[in-house]
Amino acid sequence: MTVSAARSHIRVPARATHRFVNVDGVEVFYRESLPDRDAPVLLLLHGFPSASHQFRRLIDTLGRHYRLIAPDYPGFGHTRTPDGFTYSFDRLADITEGFTERLGLTRYAMYLFDFGAPVGFRLALRHPERVTGLIVQNGNAYTEGLSDAARDFTALTPDTPGAESTILGLFTLAATRAQYEGGTADPALVAPEGWLLDQHFLDRPGRKQHQLALAYDYKSNLAVYPDWQAWLREHRPPTLITWGTGDPFFPEPGARAYLRDVPEAELHLFPTGHFALEDHLPDIAPLIADFLDRLPA
Repeated sequence: MTVSAARSHIRVPARATHRFVNVDGVEVFYRESLPDRDAPVLLLLHGFPSASHQFRRLIDTLGRHYRLIAPDYPGFGHTRTPDGFTYSFDRLADITEGFTERLGLTRYAMYLFDFGAPVGFRLALRHPERVTGLIVQNGNAYTEGLSDAARDFTALTPDTPGAESTILGLFTLAATRAQYEGGTADPALVAPEGWLLDQHFLDRPGRKQHQLALAYDYKSNLAVYPDWQAWLREHRPPTLITWGTGDPFFPEPGARAYLRDVPEAELHLFPTGHFALEDHLPDIAPLIADFLDRLPA
């Protein structure tokens, strides 16, 4: 069989680049697909404890037809921060905003997963004119979307007895693996490389203290949930919701709550956990492609 004949039997994956860009002294690492033509932009905003690598298979699958861009936040993945950087969700949003401006992104849809929701909604409030649509995957914006365990965790403060040891317990290999496999119908569909790579980055010098600061700051997101909801009601962005119903942190009511403010949103529930792309990429990727094709230019 010739090479050209062989290609007719497979779907050629996307090409992707892997670069750094300096944003206010932060060396932001990012992955970007190279589509065959001018294409809609999807900004992929990762969650905890992961980084842009969680989107590798999605980039391979859709990146020939859409411009997929996935940065690592400060304190995550390959991104390098200067001494004295303040780890808060406002600062993650500041750097991500600067990143989009360094790349000249003026119109883009956003994939909001986990920490990507507080980062992405901050960008949306600052620049609503840039947002063409939202893909929300286990990215919470409602109090009913917090499990009891999540409520207890987000209530911790540095003065809470035992708080630091409780939070640090989330940064262990067993806990990282549980975030990937918990709630899945078939853990064998979840590749181990994801949690192993996340743990590698969590174990880098200083990273646990960075994550500890973000854990204490997470309650700042709950305080501005009403602002995010008001933005959704006012702007009614095209919205696709794909949600793993077995998520121990962000249960199914958090997905359905979006329909109050964006009743036209498209909702799809999957029998999996937090990292829904790990075992449901074949189901979710076509939904994303169809959604992006319907967005305004």
